[in-house]
Amino acid sequence: MNKPVIPPPGGPGDGDRILEEPLTEALSKRYLAYALSTIGSRALPDVRDGMKPVHRRVLYAMSNMRLNPEAAARKCAKVVGEVMGNFHPHGDQSIYDALVRLAQDFSQRIPLVEGQGNFGNIDGDNAAAMRYTECKMTEAATLLLDGIDEDAVDFRPTYDGQDEEPVVLPSGFPNLLANGSAGIAVGMATSIPPHNPAELIDACLLLLSNPEATTADILERVPGPDFPTGGVIVEPAASLLETYETGRGGIRTRAKWEREETGRGTYQIVVTEIPYQVKKSDLVEQLADLIESKKAALLGDVRDESAEDIRLVLEPKSKNVEPEVLMESLFKLSALESRFSVNINVLDARGTPGVMGIKSALMAFLAHRREVLTRRARHRLAKIEARLHILDGLLIAYLNLDEVIRIVRYEDKPKEKLMAAFALSDIQADAILNTRLRQLAKLEEMEIRREHAELVEERDGILAMLASDKKQWDLVGTGLRQVRASLIKIKHPLDKPRPTGVTGRSVFDVAPVVDAEAAIEAMIVREPITIILSERGWIRAAKGKIDDPSELKFKEGDKLGFLVPAETTDKLLLFTSDGRFFTIGCANLPSARGHGEPVRMMIELDDKVKIIDVFPFKAGRKRILASKQGYGFLLPEEEALANRKAGKQVLTVDASGAAFCLEAVGDQLAVVGDNGKILIFPLEELPEMPRGKGVKLQAYREGGLRDGLSFNAETGAYWIDTALRRREWTDWQTFVGRRAGAGKLAPKGFPTQKRFRPK
Repeated sequence: MNKPVIPPPGGPGDGDRILEEPLTEALSKRYLAYALSTIGSRALPDVRDGMKPVHRRVLYAMSNMRLNPEAAARKCAKVVGEVMGNFHPHGDQSIYDALVRLAQDFSQRIPLVEGQGNFGNIDGDNAAAMRYTECKMTEAATLLLDGIDEDAVDFRPTYDGQDEEPVVLPSGFPNLLANGSAGIAVGMATSIPPHNPAELIDACLLLLSNPEATTADILERVPGPDFPTGGVIVEPAASLLETYETGRGGIRTRAKWEREETGRGTYQIVVTEIPYQVKKSDLVEQLADLIESKKAALLGDVRDESAEDIRLVLEPKSKNVEPEVLMESLFKLSALESRFSVNINVLDARGTPGVMGIKSALMAFLAHRREVLTRRARHRLAKIEARLHILDGLLIAYLNLDEVIRIVRYEDKPKEKLMAAFALSDIQADAILNTRLRQLAKLEEMEIRREHAELVEERDGILAMLASDKKQWDLVGTGLRQVRASLIKIKHPLDKPRPTGVTGRSVFDVAPVVDAEAAIEAMIVREPITIILSERGWIRAAKGKIDDPSELKFKEGDKLGFLVPAETTDKLLLFTSDGRFFTIGCANLPSARGHGEPVRMMIELDDKVKIIDVFPFKAGRKRILASKQGYGFLLPEEEALANRKAGKQVLTVDASGAAFCLEAVGDQLAVVGDNGKILIFPLEELPEMPRGKGVKLQAYREGGLRDGLSFNAETGAYWIDTALRRREWTDWQTFVGRRAGAGKLAPKGFPTQKRFRPK
């Protein structure tokens, strides 16, 4: 059996399908197309209606399905199918997720979809499958769609060209800022917090009356976000002003709590509101982990007693703990305080992405409302002109009723005769011929004249409005006032007075200044410990003093790196080869019953970075920091404390790293280089700095600084040999020179490691 012969590529017609193009150019073109599609069609909202395409399509599809607030709800699967089949050719789950979010009152400040069934909860549980849930639009959604059938906005063909969809919604209120938005595109992202709709409309009215109003003037109407979950905003006013001026920044929000007495001098903390987008179940788990890991020293227990309302109960470890101190410590350690990142990155009317401040965003919305108003007015004007044209023809017929009846009754072609006799248009003639006999009464003529007069008056009013910018802006303001009256009727259990006089959910406060760390230290029992840090970075704390370090056990291949006496109330400082200091509370260290924990799990330390020194913090003490390059300075230990896991950069170093971190105990400093030369100079020649590179300690032709020794001239210098015996250095004065000098070769008997202490 002969096998079919497959012709090689390049036959007839193949040349039309193959394009030769450099790979880099082809990739850049396609990636750019993908990026633009993501930015414009998926991730960024439109500044005019605050919608991404998927949300806009969901609402438009529901409008076409007549799912109005007074209608019966339909299955969400039906809505998702309509959206996917007609407008949004993507996965059904992404469409349903967008629909669900529009219905969640803990995600949306003004829900646009009324859901029936399980639409998820603040614990982070997902909504039920779309086949089980039902939905319809809310009153607020109808405000966004008002005028969609009156040529208020442009339409474009759908993905298959069989239908049309709106480019933007008419948007009766500033939905972008009212409900906020979040999204990640290619090379850019957006993060917009929700705001109070009444306050936003008040700000719009301010801009209508005074377009020169500043951001500070606007913030008198809109003092900040109004999160659906409430909470307390503690961001300073100056920071909020900068955020809303530039469109970028952050807003700190805290949980709302109150003290609840439990009798006999004891109390408990009850949290009733949590920060926006924080899952309650994750928060409870986080607090429980803090208790288990002993990081929350003041917290005794946490319970979730929530039903429909949030109720988290926090029990202090002791009744002597002040509730403010307890909460301040938890705000630092947990998601009870959250920072909402603000990045008002949106698409403008031309589809161009950009970051806007609050004034620019509101002005863009107002410009959109004016355009919607004028387009609806022109649409109505065209309807009026068409009706007046018909009424003019009917009035002619009534004035010549007998002749009209004769023509209709006796002429073979009455339409042409009517048009010729009375100079009527085709439309007018059809209207006369379609008139019923009962409408020929005198009363009907009077009704037509009344309608004609009303339409003429309305037409003149529309023409006057279209000719006047002031009247257009006045009508925009009137419409916003009507929308405001509708929105403030929407009540919620969390609503409470805001600084602007309207009711909202989030309140504003100033974070109290409380020394939570001092309170935590006061709760810790002070006792001596010994900190054990292995060479591979495993850390633990043993009670008391360790007399024989050789009895300590380590993981296979590991051994002792540092053995540091301290107390449970101390703060442990770690100095690393990249010039950073890290701070760890000694009370938080694991016990010495096992091998401990990797110190790199407690701090953000790269595997390539080495730990140079470990010691407990002591106020008033100074340290000598030096780099391998041979530069150094004096550092007060207070400057070494770091509250961040990433540590604090103090010493500026190059690729060779840091050399040592010595306690400044005397008045002289001896340094030794890799070349074996030693130089001694007065310690007072070193500057005291909080951070930096320092001054030159010793000069080298090759190699760098290896070790140093701080000592007192009266007691004399020394070194420790490999047998850990102290060797007095009698002729150290001969090595004294000027700082930054080369020094002299080490004396006979100096350790071959070229160190004052064995490493």
